[in-house]
Amino acid sequence: METKDMMMTSMLTMDKGENEGERDKGREEMGGEEEGTQQENGRLMLADGLAEKGPKSLTTGSGQQVSNGFTSSTPQSPRDGPGTAACSGGTASGPGGGAGSSMPLGGLRTLVVQQTSLERPRETWSKKMDFLLSVIGYAVDLGNVWRFPYICYQNGGGAFLFPYLLMAVFGGVPLFYMELALGQFHRSGCISIWKHICPIFKGIGFAICIIALYIAFYYNTIMAWALYYLLSSFGSTLPWTTCTNSWNTANCNRYMSTDHNVSWSNSSTSPAEEFYTRQVLQVHLSPGLHQLGSVSWQLALCLLFIFTIVYFSIWKGVKTSGKVVWVTATFPYLVLLILLIHGATLPGAWRGVVFYLKPDWTKLLSTSVWIDAAAQIFFSLGPGFGVLLAFASYNPFHNNCYKDALVTSSVNCLTSFLSGFVIFTVLGYMAEMRQQDVDAVAKDAGPSLLFIIYAEAIANMPASTFFAIIFFLMIIMLGLDSTFAGLEGVITAMLDEFPHILGKRREWFVFGLVCVCYLGALSTLTYGGAFVVKLFEEYATGPAVITVVLLEVIAVSWFYGTKRFCNDIQVMLGFYPGFFWRLCWVAICPCFLLFIIISFLAFPPEVRLFNYHYPQWTTVLGYCIGVSSFICVPAYMVYHLLNAKGTFKQRLLKSITPEPGSVDHRDYIVTNAV
Repeated sequence: METKDMMMTSMLTMDKGENEGERDKGREEMGGEEEGTQQENGRLMLADGLAEKGPKSLTTGSGQQVSNGFTSSTPQSPRDGPGTAACSGGTASGPGGGAGSSMPLGGLRTLVVQQTSLERPRETWSKKMDFLLSVIGYAVDLGNVWRFPYICYQNGGGAFLFPYLLMAVFGGVPLFYMELALGQFHRSGCISIWKHICPIFKGIGFAICIIALYIAFYYNTIMAWALYYLLSSFGSTLPWTTCTNSWNTANCNRYMSTDHNVSWSNSSTSPAEEFYTRQVLQVHLSPGLHQLGSVSWQLALCLLFIFTIVYFSIWKGVKTSGKVVWVTATFPYLVLLILLIHGATLPGAWRGVVFYLKPDWTKLLSTSVWIDAAAQIFFSLGPGFGVLLAFASYNPFHNNCYKDALVTSSVNCLTSFLSGFVIFTVLGYMAEMRQQDVDAVAKDAGPSLLFIIYAEAIANMPASTFFAIIFFLMIIMLGLDSTFAGLEGVITAMLDEFPHILGKRREWFVFGLVCVCYLGALSTLTYGGAFVVKLFEEYATGPAVITVVLLEVIAVSWFYGTKRFCNDIQVMLGFYPGFFWRLCWVAICPCFLLFIIISFLAFPPEVRLFNYHYPQWTTVLGYCIGVSSFICVPAYMVYHLLNAKGTFKQRLLKSITPEPGSVDHRDYIVTNAV
């Protein structure tokens, strides 16, 4: 039987001192046992009638035929040892053989040896909780803290929860479940998994890796900003509380809770805003994207420290990152709880909560609300980035990924909802202090909400230094989890695709990848770096990743087949997915994703940051960045068809059919032993 893997030789040894009568007695007992008796953990398995399970026959040198098959679509259970073998006590029968045929004493015995690779076994999570915390840490990111509360109040407050939950149930969670099941069953990253599903779509994996690199170029810069704030918090006073610093302007207006005689005008700027824009970003030194300016050495050092933490957290694989997330994934919840309790005691906090949850049902008639709900749940849960595939591929084969999908997606949605209370209790306090409406205080979305509004609110709290330290530590930890996950998706994909080149060089490959990400992020560390971050955020990850996931769902549901996919899940979990899940995968999820894509194209976002409106050429540049990743999909399709053999019809059929042997996870060879 042909195989690419190297084979280990299994030898059966018999104790020379074994009594012949005991052996005869053992044979008699074996004949009365039920067929198919198996022993696990690398020991021999006795299985009468094993041969007739094979689809083909093999003619041996003695002229007898034995089965060469016994392949099973059931992947190897983690409990099965690497040397598992099956020994038949019956006569090996061909296609017409009957089950349970007896073998005369001293006759030929069929030895079935499981194929075993000399390569290192696939790494697995040390504990189930490592996996759950890693997935939760990936799904719960900075967007949960600033984006969901802003989107919620902007789209009808409590009324927004209806389309949000609807999109989660029919779109986000089914996609989340699908990716966990795919990764766990095929035990592959986002590139090599496609030979098991539909080879012509392999370009999806390469596109995902490029998108992950783009995210690493800008996402970690936000953590560098948070680290700058964290280090600045250790002074005697918080630097964004005064207007006497070198970076302040004449418009700076110190607005502390103790200052009752300060008048706030439209031209006024807070010390927190000037610290963020003029000291941290230094955006006033850049006129725009056409002239970014020099690299800020302070931010460059902060980002270097961030990437150093990232490297030493993921360089050894999920064994190390699974331990780190016990801190990075749980600490933000502790901080959110502390901030929520403290925020609820602030004067005016109730105004923010009412503004956050007061339902405006007329908003549901607007298409934009449903678009925002779909986009928010999609980017919050994060299917399509290769991370869920990678994380699930390190799970035990029979792990209940269905339960994991429901638990982790529910935790993610509840965290978003909780973050809204944390943010809006503080915004209500700010509105009370400034004697303004809440919407005037909450006009800024994105990082500005955290680094300006929330930072200013913290400065007005008792024990402001303590709250500043834990808040910016929380921001860093939220970002680190997502960075670990995003880079692990790329690492797993490349190691699975090129195991012979990168398999034993993981540390060096991770080091090279981190260096590439750091060099790619240098443009975001310039004086105009905030403009670059906004450009990447709007164009590099939006339409491209949604289109990639749409193709992924189509490839799995329509080409690989929902029935085959559901059979795979039944083999893993012991139950067949219900009608709801099958309907979502075949029809609802593709429509859900198509709806988001069309809305992006029909209503392109108006990109602006602070007082800078992005010129028209930046839109073209943004779409070029987005297309640069997605182009991998059609490019690989053409490459695959050109390199295949046969007529065009034969090439096409071969390209949409899983490669031979790729579905069968347990392969056996059969030999004869006396």
